[in-house]
Amino acid sequence: MEKLNIAVIGCGNIFRCAHLPAYRAMQEVRVVALCDILPERTQRYAPEFPDAQCYTDYEQILRRADVDAVDICTPNDLHAPIACAALRAGKHVFCEKPDAISPELAQQMQQTAQACGRTLMVMRNNRFVPASRFARDYIQSGAAGDIYAAHCAWQRRRGIPGKGGWFTTKARSGGGPLIDLGVHMIDLALWLMGNPKPVSVTGCTYSKFADNTLADSDNAAFGDAQEAGSYDVEDLAMGFVRLDNGACLTIEFSWASNVERERRFVELYGTKAGLKWEDDALYLFEERNDALVDARPCLPRVPGNYGHEQNLRNFADVLLHGAQPCYVPQQGVDMVRLLCALYESARTGREVRL
Repeated sequence: MEKLNIAVIGCGNIFRCAHLPAYRAMQEVRVVALCDILPERTQRYAPEFPDAQCYTDYEQILRRADVDAVDICTPNDLHAPIACAALRAGKHVFCEKPDAISPELAQQMQQTAQACGRTLMVMRNNRFVPASRFARDYIQSGAAGDIYAAHCAWQRRRGIPGKGGWFTTKARSGGGPLIDLGVHMIDLALWLMGNPKPVSVTGCTYSKFADNTLADSDNAAFGDAQEAGSYDVEDLAMGFVRLDNGACLTIEFSWASNVERERRFVELYGTKAGLKWEDDALYLFEERNDALVDARPCLPRVPGNYGHEQNLRNFADVLLHGAQPCYVPQQGVDMVRLLCALYESARTGREVRL
Protein backbone atom coordinates (compact mmCIF):
# COMPACT_ATOMS: atom_id res chain seq x y z
CA MET A 1 0.00 0.00 0.00
CA GLU A 2 1.19 3.51 -0.82
CA LYS A 3 -1.69 5.03 1.12
CA LEU A 4 -3.90 3.68 3.87
CA ASN A 5 -7.60 3.76 3.01
CA ILE A 6 -9.41 4.40 6.27
CA ALA A 7 -13.08 4.66 7.23
CA VAL A 8 -14.14 6.74 10.23
CA ILE A 9 -17.04 5.37 12.28
CA GLY A 10 -18.50 8.04 14.55
CA CYS A 11 -18.17 11.73 13.67
CA GLY A 12 -18.85 13.41 17.02
CA ASN A 13 -16.70 15.71 19.09
CA ILE A 14 -13.62 13.52 19.52
CA PHE A 15 -13.44 13.13 15.75
CA ARG A 16 -13.93 16.87 15.23
CA CYS A 17 -11.36 17.91 17.84
CA ALA A 18 -8.64 15.27 17.49
CA HIS A 19 -8.95 12.89 14.54
CA LEU A 20 -10.09 15.36 11.89
CA PRO A 21 -7.08 17.70 12.38
CA ALA A 22 -4.79 14.67 12.27
CA TYR A 23 -6.15 13.39 8.98
CA ARG A 24 -5.89 16.86 7.47
CA ALA A 25 -2.13 16.66 8.10
CA MET A 26 -1.52 13.01 7.14
CA GLN A 27 -0.66 12.62 3.47
CA GLU A 28 -0.20 8.86 3.87
CA VAL A 29 -3.87 8.33 4.79
CA ARG A 30 -6.90 8.58 2.50
CA VAL A 31 -10.27 8.88 4.29
CA VAL A 32 -12.66 6.97 2.03
CA ALA A 33 -15.74 6.73 4.25
CA LEU A 34 -17.46 8.64 7.03
CA CYS A 35 -20.17 6.99 9.13
CA ASP A 36 -22.50 8.33 11.80
CA ILE A 37 -26.10 7.59 12.77
CA LEU A 38 -26.73 11.33 12.33
CA PRO A 39 -26.27 12.02 8.60
CA GLU A 40 -25.80 15.74 9.13
CA ARG A 41 -22.49 15.01 10.85
CA THR A 42 -20.98 13.11 7.95
CA GLN A 43 -22.28 15.70 5.49
CA ARG A 44 -20.64 18.44 7.55
CA TYR A 45 -17.20 16.87 7.21
CA ALA A 46 -17.49 15.29 3.76
CA PRO A 47 -16.11 18.40 1.97
CA GLU A 48 -12.84 17.87 3.88
CA PHE A 49 -12.35 14.46 2.23
CA PRO A 50 -13.15 14.37 -1.50
CA ASP A 51 -12.70 10.57 -1.64
CA ALA A 52 -15.14 9.88 1.21
CA GLN A 53 -18.62 8.40 0.88
CA CYS A 54 -21.10 8.94 3.72
CA TYR A 55 -22.96 6.20 5.62
CA THR A 56 -25.29 5.77 8.56
CA ASP A 57 -24.69 1.98 8.83
CA TYR A 58 -21.12 0.86 9.53
CA GLU A 59 -21.81 -2.67 8.26
CA GLN A 60 -22.01 -1.27 4.71
CA ILE A 61 -18.46 0.03 5.13
CA LEU A 62 -17.19 -3.37 6.24
CA ARG A 63 -18.35 -4.88 2.94
CA ARG A 64 -16.12 -2.52 0.95
CA ALA A 65 -12.98 -4.28 -0.30
CA ASP A 66 -11.08 -0.99 -0.66
CA VAL A 67 -11.29 -0.12 3.07
CA ASP A 68 -8.02 -1.14 4.73
CA ALA A 69 -8.82 0.02 8.28
CA VAL A 70 -11.49 1.64 10.41
CA ASP A 71 -11.13 4.35 13.03
CA ILE A 72 -13.78 3.97 15.75
CA CYS A 73 -14.88 7.22 17.45
CA THR A 74 -18.22 6.07 18.86
CA PRO A 75 -19.62 5.90 22.41
CA ASN A 76 -17.74 3.42 24.60
CA ASP A 77 -20.23 0.56 24.54
CA LEU A 78 -19.90 0.30 20.75
CA HIS A 79 -16.10 0.00 20.67
CA ALA A 80 -15.93 -3.77 21.13
CA PRO A 81 -18.80 -4.87 18.83
CA ILE A 82 -17.71 -2.60 15.97
CA ALA A 83 -14.04 -3.50 16.40
CA CYS A 84 -14.73 -7.24 16.38
CA ALA A 85 -17.01 -6.98 13.36
CA ALA A 86 -14.38 -4.96 11.48
CA LEU A 87 -11.60 -7.40 12.37
CA ARG A 88 -13.69 -10.34 11.18
CA ALA A 89 -14.30 -8.45 7.94
CA GLY A 90 -10.53 -8.29 7.41
CA LYS A 91 -10.04 -4.66 8.45
CA HIS A 92 -7.36 -3.29 10.72
CA VAL A 93 -8.76 -1.28 13.64
CA PHE A 94 -7.86 1.88 15.46
CA CYS A 95 -10.19 2.75 18.33
CA GLU A 96 -10.66 5.63 20.70
CA LYS A 97 -10.17 4.97 24.40
CA PRO A 98 -11.32 3.28 26.55
CA ASP A 99 -10.72 -0.05 24.88
CA ALA A 100 -14.06 -1.44 26.09
CA ILE A 101 -16.45 -1.22 29.04
CA SER A 102 -15.52 -4.61 30.51
CA PRO A 103 -12.39 -6.81 30.64
CA GLU A 104 -14.26 -9.58 28.85
CA LEU A 105 -15.03 -7.31 25.89
CA ALA A 106 -11.45 -6.01 25.78
CA GLN A 107 -10.22 -9.60 25.74
CA GLN A 108 -12.68 -10.44 22.98
CA MET A 109 -11.19 -7.62 20.89
CA GLN A 110 -7.67 -8.92 21.56
CA GLN A 111 -8.54 -12.52 20.67
CA THR A 112 -10.42 -11.52 17.52
CA ALA A 113 -7.49 -9.44 16.27
CA GLN A 114 -5.14 -12.36 16.89
CA ALA A 115 -7.43 -14.91 15.24
CA CYS A 116 -7.98 -12.71 12.19
CA GLY A 117 -4.35 -11.67 11.83
CA ARG A 118 -5.20 -7.97 11.91
CA THR A 119 -3.75 -5.01 13.79
CA LEU A 120 -5.74 -3.56 16.69
CA MET A 121 -4.61 -0.35 18.38
CA VAL A 122 -6.35 1.94 20.87
CA MET A 123 -5.62 5.62 21.48
CA ARG A 124 -2.78 6.27 23.94
CA ASN A 125 -2.00 9.80 22.78
CA ASN A 126 -0.18 11.03 25.89
CA ARG A 127 2.70 8.66 25.12
CA PHE A 128 3.50 10.87 22.10
CA VAL A 129 3.67 14.23 23.87
CA PRO A 130 7.31 15.48 23.78
CA ALA A 131 7.38 15.80 27.57
CA SER A 132 6.35 12.14 27.86
CA ARG A 133 9.05 10.97 25.47
CA PHE A 134 11.73 12.98 27.29
CA ALA A 135 10.56 11.66 30.67
CA ARG A 136 10.58 8.06 29.44
CA ASP A 137 14.16 8.40 28.10
CA TYR A 138 15.26 10.18 31.29
CA ILE A 139 13.90 7.38 33.48
CA GLN A 140 15.25 4.60 31.28
CA SER A 141 18.72 6.20 31.41
CA GLY A 142 18.72 5.65 35.18
CA ALA A 143 18.83 9.39 35.97
CA ALA A 144 15.78 9.16 38.25
CA GLY A 145 16.96 6.01 40.04
CA ASP A 146 14.31 3.62 41.30
CA ILE A 147 10.75 4.90 40.69
CA TYR A 148 9.04 3.59 43.80
CA ALA A 149 5.81 5.64 43.92
CA ALA A 150 3.62 7.79 41.67
CA HIS A 151 0.53 9.96 41.78
CA CYS A 152 -1.65 10.83 38.80
CA ALA A 153 -4.79 12.89 38.42
CA TRP A 154 -7.08 14.74 36.08
CA GLN A 155 -9.13 17.18 38.10
CA ARG A 156 -11.88 19.38 36.74
CA ARG A 157 -13.73 22.02 38.67
CA ARG A 158 -16.83 21.71 36.50
CA GLY A 159 -16.65 19.77 33.26
CA ILE A 160 -19.24 17.00 33.09
CA PRO A 161 -19.56 15.87 29.45
CA GLY A 162 -22.94 15.28 27.84
CA LYS A 163 -24.93 15.27 31.08
CA GLY A 164 -27.94 12.98 30.77
CA GLY A 165 -26.55 11.33 27.61
CA TRP A 166 -24.32 8.33 27.05
CA PHE A 167 -21.37 9.79 28.98
CA THR A 168 -23.35 9.71 32.24
CA THR A 169 -25.13 6.41 31.54
CA LYS A 170 -23.04 3.55 32.95
CA ALA A 171 -24.39 0.89 30.61
CA ARG A 172 -23.05 2.91 27.67
CA SER A 173 -19.94 4.58 29.08
CA GLY A 174 -18.75 2.02 31.62
CA GLY A 175 -18.49 4.74 34.26
CA GLY A 176 -17.59 8.37 34.86
CA PRO A 177 -14.24 10.16 35.02
CA LEU A 178 -12.34 7.04 36.11
CA ILE A 179 -12.92 5.30 32.78
CA ASP A 180 -13.13 8.55 30.78
CA LEU A 181 -10.07 10.42 32.10
CA GLY A 182 -8.32 7.71 34.09
CA VAL A 183 -7.28 5.77 31.00
CA HIS A 184 -5.11 8.70 29.93
CA MET A 185 -3.20 9.40 33.11
CA ILE A 186 -2.99 5.87 34.54
CA ASP A 187 -1.60 4.67 31.22
CA LEU A 188 0.97 7.48 31.15
CA ALA A 189 2.05 6.82 34.75
CA LEU A 190 2.47 3.06 34.22
CA TRP A 191 4.16 3.54 30.83
CA LEU A 192 6.70 5.93 32.35
CA MET A 193 7.28 3.48 35.21
CA GLY A 194 8.10 0.67 32.76
CA ASN A 195 4.65 -0.98 32.71
CA PRO A 196 4.66 -2.79 36.07
CA LYS A 197 1.59 -4.97 36.64
CA PRO A 198 -1.09 -3.93 39.16
CA VAL A 199 -1.63 -6.61 41.81
CA SER A 200 -4.32 -5.03 44.02
CA VAL A 201 -6.48 -1.91 44.15
CA THR A 202 -8.58 0.06 46.60
CA GLY A 203 -11.00 2.66 45.28
CA CYS A 204 -13.72 5.12 46.27
CA THR A 205 -16.22 6.84 43.99
CA TYR A 206 -18.64 9.70 44.62
CA SER A 207 -21.53 11.22 42.69
CA LYS A 208 -22.27 14.70 44.06
CA PHE A 209 -22.87 17.03 41.11
CA ALA A 210 -25.69 15.45 39.09
CA ASP A 211 -27.91 18.50 39.68
CA ASN A 212 -25.17 21.13 39.23
CA THR A 213 -25.45 23.11 35.99
CA LEU A 214 -22.24 25.18 36.21
CA ALA A 215 -19.41 24.55 33.74
CA ASP A 216 -15.93 26.02 33.34
CA SER A 217 -14.39 23.47 30.95
CA ASP A 218 -14.74 23.13 27.19
CA ASN A 219 -15.05 19.41 27.83
CA ALA A 220 -18.54 19.99 29.21
CA ALA A 221 -19.64 20.45 25.59
CA PHE A 222 -18.55 16.91 24.66
CA GLY A 223 -21.31 14.40 24.10
CA ASP A 224 -24.99 15.08 23.60
CA ALA A 225 -26.64 16.35 26.78
CA GLN A 226 -30.19 15.26 27.48
CA GLU A 227 -32.51 16.91 29.96
CA ALA A 228 -33.87 14.49 32.56
CA GLY A 229 -31.51 11.84 31.20
CA SER A 230 -29.51 9.25 33.13
CA TYR A 231 -26.75 10.09 35.62
CA ASP A 232 -25.72 6.84 37.29
CA VAL A 233 -21.93 7.29 37.20
CA GLU A 234 -19.39 8.86 39.54
CA ASP A 235 -18.09 12.41 39.18
CA LEU A 236 -15.07 11.74 41.43
CA ALA A 237 -12.92 8.62 41.76
CA MET A 238 -9.90 8.14 44.02
CA GLY A 239 -7.81 5.07 44.56
CA PHE A 240 -4.62 3.26 45.49
CA VAL A 241 -2.86 0.69 43.29
CA ARG A 242 -0.13 -1.74 44.41
CA LEU A 243 2.26 -2.86 41.65
CA ASP A 244 4.17 -6.10 41.23
CA ASN A 245 7.57 -4.38 41.55
CA GLY A 246 6.73 -3.03 45.01
CA ALA A 247 5.85 0.46 43.79
CA CYS A 248 2.48 2.11 44.31
CA LEU A 249 0.25 4.54 42.41
CA THR A 250 -2.41 6.87 43.80
CA ILE A 251 -5.09 8.23 41.48
CA GLU A 252 -7.72 10.98 41.40
CA PHE A 253 -10.12 11.76 38.56
CA SER A 254 -13.01 14.19 38.64
CA TRP A 255 -15.48 15.76 36.27
CA ALA A 256 -16.57 18.12 39.03
CA SER A 257 -14.78 19.04 42.27
CA ASN A 258 -14.34 22.22 44.25
CA VAL A 259 -10.68 22.64 43.30
CA GLU A 260 -8.76 25.68 42.08
CA ARG A 261 -8.65 24.77 38.39
CA GLU A 262 -8.52 21.96 35.88
CA ARG A 263 -5.24 20.02 36.02
CA ARG A 264 -3.77 16.92 34.37
CA PHE A 265 -0.62 15.56 35.95
CA VAL A 266 1.60 12.59 36.74
CA GLU A 267 4.13 12.82 39.57
CA LEU A 268 6.88 10.20 39.83
CA TYR A 269 9.08 9.73 42.89
CA GLY A 270 12.55 8.32 42.25
CA THR A 271 15.53 7.72 44.51
CA LYS A 272 17.73 10.05 42.44
CA ALA A 273 15.15 12.48 41.04
CA GLY A 274 11.46 13.18 40.83
CA LEU A 275 9.43 14.16 37.79
CA LYS A 276 6.17 16.06 37.34
CA TRP A 277 4.35 15.91 34.00
CA GLU A 278 1.63 18.56 34.05
CA ASP A 279 -0.48 19.75 31.11
CA ASP A 280 2.15 18.54 28.60
CA ALA A 281 5.07 20.27 30.39
CA LEU A 282 7.80 18.50 32.39
CA TYR A 283 9.55 19.45 35.63
CA LEU A 284 12.53 17.66 37.18
CA PHE A 285 13.58 17.69 40.84
CA GLU A 286 17.17 16.50 41.12
CA GLU A 287 20.23 16.33 43.34
CA ARG A 288 23.36 17.91 41.84
CA ASN A 289 26.65 18.75 43.54
CA ASP A 290 25.17 18.34 47.02
CA ALA A 291 22.26 20.66 46.19
CA LEU A 292 18.58 20.21 45.39
CA VAL A 293 17.93 21.47 41.88
CA ASP A 294 14.68 22.16 40.00
CA ALA A 295 14.80 22.01 36.21
CA ARG A 296 12.35 22.41 33.37
CA PRO A 297 13.53 21.00 30.01
CA CYS A 298 12.79 23.20 26.98
CA LEU A 299 10.53 20.95 24.93
CA PRO A 300 8.17 21.60 22.01
CA ARG A 301 4.50 21.75 22.87
CA VAL A 302 1.72 20.11 20.87
CA PRO A 303 -1.04 22.71 21.25
CA GLY A 304 -4.61 21.56 20.82
CA ASN A 305 -3.76 18.03 19.67
CA TYR A 306 -2.22 16.31 22.71
CA GLY A 307 -0.43 13.66 20.67
CA HIS A 308 -3.48 12.32 18.80
CA GLU A 309 -1.93 12.97 15.38
CA GLN A 310 1.30 11.22 16.35
CA ASN A 311 -0.64 8.24 17.67
CA LEU A 312 -2.61 7.93 14.43
CA ARG A 313 0.63 8.30 12.45
CA ASN A 314 2.07 5.38 14.41
CA PHE A 315 -0.95 3.26 13.41
CA ALA A 316 -0.46 4.20 9.75
CA ASP A 317 3.30 3.52 9.96
CA VAL A 318 2.66 0.07 11.46
CA LEU A 319 0.43 -0.87 8.53
CA LEU A 320 2.35 0.87 5.73
CA HIS A 321 5.95 0.44 6.83
CA GLY A 322 6.03 -2.27 9.49
CA ALA A 323 6.81 0.14 12.32
CA GLN A 324 6.71 -0.96 15.96
CA PRO A 325 3.25 -0.33 17.46
CA CYS A 326 3.23 1.87 20.55
CA TYR A 327 0.41 -0.26 21.99
CA VAL A 328 -0.46 -3.96 22.09
CA PRO A 329 -3.97 -5.23 22.91
CA GLN A 330 -2.90 -6.92 26.16
CA GLN A 331 -2.27 -3.45 27.57
CA GLY A 332 -5.91 -2.65 26.87
CA VAL A 333 -7.13 -5.78 28.63
CA ASP A 334 -4.96 -4.97 31.64
CA MET A 335 -6.20 -1.36 31.73
CA VAL A 336 -9.91 -2.22 31.63
CA ARG A 337 -9.37 -4.94 34.24
CA LEU A 338 -7.72 -2.37 36.52
CA LEU A 339 -10.49 0.20 36.04
CA CYS A 340 -13.24 -2.34 36.69
CA ALA A 341 -11.43 -3.60 39.80
CA LEU A 342 -11.38 -0.04 41.15
CA TYR A 343 -15.12 0.21 40.55
CA GLU A 344 -15.63 -3.12 42.30
CA SER A 345 -13.57 -1.97 45.27
CA ALA A 346 -15.62 1.23 45.50
CA ARG A 347 -18.84 -0.80 45.40
CA THR A 348 -17.81 -3.30 48.08
CA GLY A 349 -15.56 -1.13 50.24
CA ARG A 350 -12.83 -3.78 50.05
CA GLU A 351 -9.46 -4.22 48.40
CA VAL A 352 -9.61 -6.17 45.12
CA ARG A 353 -6.71 -8.39 44.11
CA LEU A 354 -5.89 -8.81 40.43
